[in-house]
Amino acid sequence: MRLLSSAAAVAVLALTTPAFAAGQAAAPAPQAAPAPAQEADSPEEAAFEAKAEAFGERMEAMAEEMQAAAAQADKTKAKSDLDALQAKYQTEVDAFAEEVNTFATSQGAPAEQMAMAMQQIKGIPLKARTEIEAAAAAPAQPQ
Repeated sequence: MRLLSSAAAVAVLALTTPAFAAGQAAAPAPQAAPAPAQEADSPEEAAFEAKAEAFGERMEAMAEEMQAAAAQADKTKAKSDLDALQAKYQTEVDAFAEEVNTFATSQGAPAEQMAMAMQQIKGIPLKARTEIEAAAAAPAQPQ
């Protein structure tokens, strides 16, 4: 099912975005396998694809904002800012996870698979924060 590969690509993109924290360039987003030529996207699929792309961009913005917050010298302020950013983006992530679930189940995706996908999507802000904080706390690597 093409939807699931698209949702998986979004999740992979969002979960690997914290690579920015290590000072590395972000890996390009994995692309979903192209659909066979005779299979055209429905308007619903096209709309969902656009939402998924926008979600990926929002997760990149979240990671950048979290990196800036974690890099502050005042660690108390950094923690407070990270708390606020995580809460701010968690609402968006939860809403997107619900949209993924609604769309995928309407397309016939198995409930078990969607439960796992929703859990992974909803965990993105915490995972990003954890990785960014770890990278900010790590000693600089000599070059």
